[in-house]
Amino acid sequence: MATIFSRIINGEIPCHKIAENEEFFAFLDINPIATGHTLVVPKQETDYIFDLDEGLLGRMMAFAKKVAIAQQKAIPCKRVGLTVIGLEVPHAHIHLVPIQKESDIYFGKEKLKVNADELTHTAEAIRLEYK
Repeated sequence: MATIFSRIINGEIPCHKIAENEEFFAFLDINPIATGHTLVVPKQETDYIFDLDEGLLGRMMAFAKKVAIAQQKAIPCKRVGLTVIGLEVPHAHIHLVPIQKESDIYFGKEKLKVNADELTHTAEAIRLEYK
């Protein structure tokens, strides 16, 4: 059975897409810990990120870098933090989170309450900076 991320990639579930190429897909997390919290996933359905072959993993990081640069231009932040947790969905993914301080990337805190309009506006702002 396809993961929720595969279903998003295939257009079966709507999302706020940031970027896509033949191998990867980036979209906003709908339960973000910070404005602009984005997920980067390979289109290849693989559970554990370190099960990806080295070439694909390297290209995924390069793709994530382009997304992070766009986030940093679109959203006021000191850095874009990167984390891989990999327990919540059995599909490899990277979290890119705009942060001001280390504790901003703590996943145990309460999630932001955002509506679809806010997500749409944030995704548009990041997409405008994506090159």
